[in-house]
Amino acid sequence: MSSGIRAADALDGNSAGEPNPAGIPNHKWLKRHDWLRHHERFAAIANQGNFDLLFLGDSITDFWRSRGKAAWERSFAPLRAENFGISGDCTENVLWRVQNGELDGAHPRLVVLMIGTNDARTDTAENIASGIAAIVKAIQSKSSTTKVLLLAILPRADTPDEKEREQINQKIRKVNKTISGLDDGNSVKYLDVGAGFLNSDGTLPKTVMPDLLHPNEKGYQILADAIFPTVKDMMRSPKAQK
Repeated sequence: MSSGIRAADALDGNSAGEPNPAGIPNHKWLKRHDWLRHHERFAAIANQGNFDLLFLGDSITDFWRSRGKAAWERSFAPLRAENFGISGDCTENVLWRVQNGELDGAHPRLVVLMIGTNDARTDTAENIASGIAAIVKAIQSKSSTTKVLLLAILPRADTPDEKEREQINQKIRKVNKTISGLDDGNSVKYLDVGAGFLNSDGTLPKTVMPDLLHPNEKGYQILADAIFPTVKDMMRSPKAQK
């Protein structure tokens, strides 16, 4: 395993011993009607257990249903895939969802997890990485036979302030470097496809991310092409017994 943190050692606090909001299950959005409705629908789908591939995350996952629909139908729908993305979610929201029904009764071969960009403005890289590790640990606890494809947080440039933009992306790079250590060569695979969205000078083109945060149809095709071989390989290969 590379340097980083292990899902088995996911922290409930940071190195200073303070509570980590990104790693504590949070249901504060239960009063937001649409959020609860989505969660209840996902939990009902999970209870049926009729899928092999699950995408889990925030708006970038959610928008496979709209901007990414064509790429989804070509690449992932034939693999018996479900999408449990909810726009606006942070690590603690996804953690709560996993722990409260969205894997109960379900044992997908693979979960594709991308989360953390919504935490990047307000939380520390350490807390975000710990929250992601806690989600991986929760998935493994709910379904020991399920593999996890952990996607790096994509680069973003949705703030006009250059200094703030660089601070956010530095934080994202730090989170990605840390969570890469969750790759164990067996149950968890880390994959960073962010470079595929960048111009040669390192900038984000609006031709693939018009708002410099969410991919458009072209961007989702880039994302699908980048992860599809790994998705297929992980779903085909049996999980090694320890």
